[in-house]
Amino acid sequence: MNFIRDFMSLGASVMMLIIFLVFGLLLKISFGKALKSGLLIGVGFVGLSTITQLLADNLGPAVNAMVKIYNLHLYTLDIGWPAASTIAYGTEIGAITIPLGIGINVLMIFTKTTRTLNVDLWNYWHFAFVGSIVAIATDSFFKGIFGVVITTIMTLIGADFSQKKVESFYGSDLKGISLPNAFCVGFIPFAIIVNKLIDYLPKINKLDFDADKLQQKIGIFGDPIFLGVVIGSLLGILARYPLAKVLQLGMVLSAVMVLIPKVTQLFIDGLLPMSTRAEEIISHKFKKRSFNIGMTAALVIGHPTTIVCSLILVPIILFLSVIMPGNEFLPLASLSGLIYLFPMILPYTNGNIVRSFIVGLVALLFGIVSATSIAPIFTEAANIVQSTLIPVGTSSVASIDFAASLITFVIYHLTTYGSLIGPAVIAFLALVLMLKNRKRIIEENNEALSMRKNSDCISIKDD
Repeated sequence: MNFIRDFMSLGASVMMLIIFLVFGLLLKISFGKALKSGLLIGVGFVGLSTITQLLADNLGPAVNAMVKIYNLHLYTLDIGWPAASTIAYGTEIGAITIPLGIGINVLMIFTKTTRTLNVDLWNYWHFAFVGSIVAIATDSFFKGIFGVVITTIMTLIGADFSQKKVESFYGSDLKGISLPNAFCVGFIPFAIIVNKLIDYLPKINKLDFDADKLQQKIGIFGDPIFLGVVIGSLLGILARYPLAKVLQLGMVLSAVMVLIPKVTQLFIDGLLPMSTRAEEIISHKFKKRSFNIGMTAALVIGHPTTIVCSLILVPIILFLSVIMPGNEFLPLASLSGLIYLFPMILPYTNGNIVRSFIVGLVALLFGIVSATSIAPIFTEAANIVQSTLIPVGTSSVASIDFAASLITFVIYHLTTYGSLIGPAVIAFLALVLMLKNRKRIIEENNEALSMRKNSDCISIKDD
């Protein structure tokens, strides 16, 4: 337990350097290339952390000003994902989540119920978070383990299910890459259902603007560097900043719009030698099977549509959260992380800004309801693990990541419902999804093998 906690305390940048150095050596990549890949990914995390902190430092005061100006006060305070991850790894469940998660992943690969090898160890905290709050709520270590297992299974299946869409939308750089981030995977159902419903909305269903088309139609006014200035300035005006601060916030958000895509390219550059080598080994050793490398969603958060939609959502969700009946959660600390809402939405909306925004809004409205419902156990867990996580004078806390996720909502409430009924329902659902995923994997493997044989036959005839 101490070793795992010490390893996690290294932070994402150092962890990923070590993980990918070891991973590269296991793939028999030269030490120099493996080290460079690990360094690029580690540097990418440092850069991303720096930019998101810049965003938080500048967006946070503007949000707080809007809260005061428009009297947007609610009972449950948003204390952000760092607090949630502290809760996740601060329990006995959290301490064993990484080896347990790896074991589940390996078992699912051998049983052909997943084709994702999840090396994104940093985000295993999502699995630990569900397990930890379930264990505290039920006072059962074994139910907590059950929560970890189900969350891991659902995430891996979601990563498999979306992989082709992700690869097709984000491009060839993500060939053979899946995104087993539990927070992002939880928004896939919203992307599918809401996007389908939009097809029945007159006029709105005809709007077809992605970032590139928007820029082509309105020139510089559709360029991310300009949109950042506009959105930042509007937020500054809503916060009643003086002109100088309005323009400064605009420049900061413009910088974020430009720099995040450049930083995320480091992840891709570092991952490319690994994914290429892994594909070579898999195609040689496992001719009848194919695998995906599960990586962080940070690879794709630099898409312009993601950043535009995230920033537009900030003032809108603040006001809607206040007027929503029954809601007690006010998103604050997590707002700079809204970019993680969209990585799995864009592949289903094809990057359409209007559709992506609507899906994101619906998903986030559900999310704040989920956060409200989970706030009591979130607060109890924070008091048990580290009471200083709760600001003085605050009696209820939560966060968007990972309390505002469909996966957390469903697994937590079903696992804690009754002694056996809820767990039995969620276990049955997981089993059904695993079997369906296995069937799909076998069919795709057979199809790929058939195509390879036909290709070999054609090649022989040509010779």
